[in-house]
Amino acid sequence: MYLLKVGVTGKWLLFFAFVLGVAGVTEMDAMAQERDFPQELTITVEEAIQIALVNNYMIRRGLLDIENAEAQILEAWGSVYPQLSSSGGYTRNLKTPNPFAGSDAGGFFDSLGAIEWLAYNESARTDDNPETVPIAIDEYFDRQRQGFEQAGLTPPGFDGSNPFAVENQFDFGLSIGQTIYNGAAFAAIRGARQVRELNEDQAELDRQIVVEQIRISFYTALLAIEQNRVLAASVDRLRETVRETARAVEAGMLSKFDRVSAEVELVNLETSLLEVENQTELAVKNLALQLGIPAQTRLNLRGALQFDESQLPDLLEPGTAYALAIEQRPELRQSEGLIELLNVQSEITRSSFMPTVNAFANASYIGQVPSNRTRIFQVQDEDFTYGSESRSFFSNSYWNPAVSVGLRFNWAIFTGFQTRMRVEQSRIAVRQAEIDREFQKNAVYLEIEQVVRSLETALKRIQSQERNLEQAELNYEFSMRRLSEGVGTPLQERQASSLLDQSRLNYLAAVYDYLIALSQYDKAIGKPIFND
Repeated sequence: MYLLKVGVTGKWLLFFAFVLGVAGVTEMDAMAQERDFPQELTITVEEAIQIALVNNYMIRRGLLDIENAEAQILEAWGSVYPQLSSSGGYTRNLKTPNPFAGSDAGGFFDSLGAIEWLAYNESARTDDNPETVPIAIDEYFDRQRQGFEQAGLTPPGFDGSNPFAVENQFDFGLSIGQTIYNGAAFAAIRGARQVRELNEDQAELDRQIVVEQIRISFYTALLAIEQNRVLAASVDRLRETVRETARAVEAGMLSKFDRVSAEVELVNLETSLLEVENQTELAVKNLALQLGIPAQTRLNLRGALQFDESQLPDLLEPGTAYALAIEQRPELRQSEGLIELLNVQSEITRSSFMPTVNAFANASYIGQVPSNRTRIFQVQDEDFTYGSESRSFFSNSYWNPAVSVGLRFNWAIFTGFQTRMRVEQSRIAVRQAEIDREFQKNAVYLEIEQVVRSLETALKRIQSQERNLEQAELNYEFSMRRLSEGVGTPLQERQASSLLDQSRLNYLAAVYDYLIALSQYDKAIGKPIFND
């Protein structure tokens, strides 16, 4: 009995946006998750592939890698776009220290009153008005204080407060920066694009892997179903043989040994049928799992393991097939892309030898607004007579703009040879990737050669088993005819039946191996999943 079991093999990235686009597939992804599957579903192998490309769990998850790569590209571009930021703040000064406390500078401000007295006396001395005469300094301060009191005013500092205190401080700013030269930033943009190409190549590879897995799982389940049918038919024939043997024993034509032997063979065959039925059910459920079909949906397969001339592939000469694989296989493009990405990384590292240059512009609006915004002034042409006025919160006396522009550069002149060693490490990484690519190309050539041989071997087995199956069917017909004519024995009939079943199973196995090898050949030459 020929039975095969195929497990689920996973990869880390899968992608279906190559044709439909990321946005379209994301929409299909949401529909696939919300779709209500019927209680029973019947599909062909091609329909199974289409379902997997839309509904497979790994493919749905792999779509996020494409979206993430697009976001990385936009992020890389953001490093060279103008950077705009704003800031603002408010400070309430509950108690402000005298900035001249503890120094001799305070004496300078104490002498300002004397300066005002001197200025008054000089004006009185030179004034033509005989009523204005110079006065003593104490009288000056007394008359000045009386003038403030008559006006009902208390100038800052006269009440013992800090004349330099500003209770409310505001600060609003806007800053713009623009990268003029940054080798690492521009190389990072190329690197982000290369990452997207790597993801797309990986996605194409994983789609091919998924298609191959679905075909293997579908054909494995189909083989198990066909094996189940063959064994079920064999059990039915053997049951009839047991009944005929029992009648022959009762008629004295056969011994009890013949009946017991037939019964033992029937039990063994029924046990094998139970095992095949169980493996058939597991194979179908494994296919449903890969397709993303709910476990409660009954899955039926439409198709048969049969071979016809239309299934013969156009096998290419090994050299031509290898050249086609080098052009089409996504993992080889990945290797090239990885080398390019490593070169970009090396360029980013080398950019550390060069300076970065940025332009900037800053604008700010600063406000220092006291709680007491009363302005005291001397009435014109009237000595020691004072008035006052209240300024608004947004008076120009309290608010002042500030604008600055400039260039800034940063250059790490010497880093202890760290940058040079990182460049050397990048060079080694590129060389290692080139060696891996060389090995991969040789492995691809060997893979193509092995798959072609598997196809040729499977095709020869099919042709051999077709002839063998015809002989087994003819032999079974002879045994049945001889048994009906009384010249044959039930043992001969059972032997012919067993040979017929084995021939059918061998033929199914040969067709199965051929279909699997055909799928592997398509993957080996990198045949695209979509022709368009």
